[in-house]
Amino acid sequence: MSVNKIYGHSLALLTDLYQLTMAHGYWKLGRIDEEAAFHLFFRTNAFGGGYTVAAGLAYVLDFLRNLRFEESDLAFLSTLTGNDGRALFDEGFLDHLRTLDFRFDMDAVPEGTVVFPHQPLLRVTGPLLQCQLLETPLLDMVNFQTLVATKAARVCAAADGDPVLEFGLRRAQGIDGALAASRAAYIGGCAATSNVLAGKLFGIPLRGTHAHSWVMSFDDERQAFGEYARVMPNNCVFLVDTYDTLDGVRHAIEAGRRLRERGVEMIGVRLDSGDLAYLSIEARRMLDDAGFESAAIVASNDLDEHIIESLKDQGAAVSMWGVGTKLATAYDQPALTGVYKLTALRHPGEDWQPKVKISEQTAKVSTPGVLQVRRYFQGSTFVADMTYDLDLGIEDDRVVVDPADSTRLKRVPRGLQSEDLLLPMVRDGQVIYEEPGIEEIRERARTQIRHLHPAVLRFMNPHEYPAGLERRLHELRTRLILEARGHSAAIAESAAAT
Repeated sequence: MSVNKIYGHSLALLTDLYQLTMAHGYWKLGRIDEEAAFHLFFRTNAFGGGYTVAAGLAYVLDFLRNLRFEESDLAFLSTLTGNDGRALFDEGFLDHLRTLDFRFDMDAVPEGTVVFPHQPLLRVTGPLLQCQLLETPLLDMVNFQTLVATKAARVCAAADGDPVLEFGLRRAQGIDGALAASRAAYIGGCAATSNVLAGKLFGIPLRGTHAHSWVMSFDDERQAFGEYARVMPNNCVFLVDTYDTLDGVRHAIEAGRRLRERGVEMIGVRLDSGDLAYLSIEARRMLDDAGFESAAIVASNDLDEHIIESLKDQGAAVSMWGVGTKLATAYDQPALTGVYKLTALRHPGEDWQPKVKISEQTAKVSTPGVLQVRRYFQGSTFVADMTYDLDLGIEDDRVVVDPADSTRLKRVPRGLQSEDLLLPMVRDGQVIYEEPGIEEIRERARTQIRHLHPAVLRFMNPHEYPAGLERRLHELRTRLILEARGHSAAIAESAAAT
């Protein structure tokens, strides 16, 4: 898979204009050799849940492998003008982009890793201008796939082992949204997709049979099922609710008997409307009485994790779930709160100078430094995540401080196993990470979720997993916030005095 091949042209301009205007400014001020550290993170877990599943890294790495400004990109940029009618960008800057030698480093959590608010999913270090240019495309590729992978994981958890099929292509947000959603949904745990192009590009299993239009194109439902069984005998899931659902089940049984006479078994029936709990129970009884105990009952119709959980509680006899709109569009939360923030600067050969962004909103205050995340686990259960600064390291007493409430502390017991989550992905502009296949990524997500305490997995009021800052990093952050606010106050007092 190559995202450049999908779109057929350079993606260097997949960015916001202000990224290029800032890059132009860095170039014009002679700051192109100044080094920066940026971190990509999100502020709240998706869907009010207790965890989030990282996805989208494969798109990022493929984008970086092919990142360059082509002549058509530069020709377009040369046509842009400012409010005085003059060229927005100097020719010298465009020449710089033409020969730009990307030499940044990037570390990231592997796809399928469970992650939590305010901890970095990606760290980018290198020339300030280059790191700045990466902000928008990285957020674009990580935010949406992470959101959909998390939704898929929740839906699959509600299905409790039943296969979940992703049916969202027709309701997805355009071609790119549909492909990214199908890929992320599979990572999050879906068993298959209806999206044939996604199957080709990503190697995702495909599922699908017929729609209501097939039934309506014949004189009656019996004929429709019989003809479908004749032309597609090895792919028969009959959609039974075009007219009367339980009559549809009877007609599917008749078609199934004719298939059986030919030595072929029907796969099952699909319910797409009505009282899915009642209808599935009745359909199961009818299929079993007719000797089709192994026939599946597939349910669809605007499902999500909450509806599936409710149907399970009602004893629904559904064995497979088709989830479309609310999965592929992340229906109840259209965007992840992902951001990409500058956290440190330095001149080549000098020490990093940590930077912090302050805000009137506590959640929007950033974390300074060059950061890593260490995950502690006891046996097979994740215990806590600690974000720490690479220069400061970790104190022996290993205290995790909640970034939103400094009075909430967790001391990590000695003797626990641990691992650092951010792994080397790019060095000196070259991708060095050996990417796993999508099946391995999907299995990683499933395994990671199993390592969380069940209380973290609740849909309603999940337990808050301990994820915070190493104590010395918290102290650095607090000091820089106070210094920044003191500086702002001094400026305000001076302005008032004059």
